[in-house]
Amino acid sequence: MTPPVPDPAVGTGQAGAYSSSASPHVSPRHPRLDPLADRYAARTHGMKSSEIRALFSVVSRPEVVSLAGGMPAVTALPLDAVGSMIGELVSGMGAQTLQYGSGQGDPRLRERICDVMALEGITDARASEVVVTVGSQQGLDLVTRVFVDPGDVILAEAPSYVGALGVFQAAQAQVRHVAMDEHGLVPEALEQALLECRARGDRVKFLYTVPNFHNPAGVTLSEPRRDAIIAIADQYDLLVIEDNPYGLLGFDHEPMRALRARNEERVIYLGSFSKTFSPGLRVGWVLAPLAVREKLVLATEAQVLCPPSLTQYAVARYLDTQPWREQIKVFTELYRERRDATLESLTALMPPGTTWTRPDGGFYVWLKLPHGLDAKLMQPRAVAAHVAYVPGIGFYADGQGREYMRLSYCYPEPDRIREGVRRLARVIEAELDLHSTFDAVDTGTFRAVPARPVPPAPYSAPVIGPANSGTPPHADEDQQP
Repeated sequence: MTPPVPDPAVGTGQAGAYSSSASPHVSPRHPRLDPLADRYAARTHGMKSSEIRALFSVVSRPEVVSLAGGMPAVTALPLDAVGSMIGELVSGMGAQTLQYGSGQGDPRLRERICDVMALEGITDARASEVVVTVGSQQGLDLVTRVFVDPGDVILAEAPSYVGALGVFQAAQAQVRHVAMDEHGLVPEALEQALLECRARGDRVKFLYTVPNFHNPAGVTLSEPRRDAIIAIADQYDLLVIEDNPYGLLGFDHEPMRALRARNEERVIYLGSFSKTFSPGLRVGWVLAPLAVREKLVLATEAQVLCPPSLTQYAVARYLDTQPWREQIKVFTELYRERRDATLESLTALMPPGTTWTRPDGGFYVWLKLPHGLDAKLMQPRAVAAHVAYVPGIGFYADGQGREYMRLSYCYPEPDRIREGVRRLARVIEAELDLHSTFDAVDTGTFRAVPARPVPPAPYSAPVIGPANSGTPPHADEDQQP
């Protein structure tokens, strides 16, 4: 069975979680170390490195098995053919590929993006509604800039993509987490969150969701819930931001019909070629109604003038000349093999009380530690054992998630995955032994006390069945990951 995602309790006083909008003046903390400390904008208060970025210096060491970063397996690409394609592109079209371009993006690429989205049921998209971005991360930043004022509320799954939380924090938004379970975002929890926000007078700007092979939880929003969420969006006049970098990377079924395919007015769609072609090219897009598109283009021009021409032409040429659909199948088979190696190793090696999700696509497994263990506190001992993961606390705006970790299976070879899981299991067993010996020690004793009382969680999805198994539930069970 899959582990439960914690209830979305809010208000710990950490940045981005029910915090009041930042003060217009930030007092210097260390003026002697940084003479400009008193001049920074209020939005910089609380900025910090993400849990993933902080691991980069560790995971680059060859002796460390990294189950941390979600790096695509670009070596599975036909690199010679791609290299020749880019070389011919520059030699034949250098005057265009090395020049400034449109703020909205190359027209040919936008047409091909519509072809890609059609695989997920978005058959009514027009190239005029597409804005090319520097990865979908810039797309999310642009959407947030266009819609969100300081103090506005953004609804987001618990847990949520760490890059999105950084964008929302920079916008000085309040993040309200909404519960998930094995079948994705819980519609009843979403509706309750909307009612509570309405009762408090909060301005909810949008729901942010990763419906397919969720980062970090690995779960996928079920078909009935997709319809239910769109119905709730209609009822409560809610805008939905659908972030979908993994949708074509399913292992067991055809791509699911996107939320945007169900409602073109309520849903803004974010896409990316980082997972299906190359993350180094940094090409993504936003599909939005024309009025929103105009503002996104203006925001792009203010931010970067235009997306890079060379990478846009490279992606368009790749889609025109290379068997990209077959390449996606190559990727999915490779990731399926690595997913299987991860799940088999977890089942064979993890101590009792450890639970995890069973993704049917994408890059990630979401693992819950046995009771009393803290993934953040355990991390240095894992690194000393030459295995890396991402602590769950990085995927919440309000300090939850210490008993969780994200494991990424997309990059290491299967044998390395098995070795990494073996090392991780030994670290967890050692932690359990320590707690057994010193069972009176509470690893949370010395954590910071929230500055304000924590309001009760608005919703708790049910947990069905035994809680200490990685075995998937029956199809009719509605369990939390």
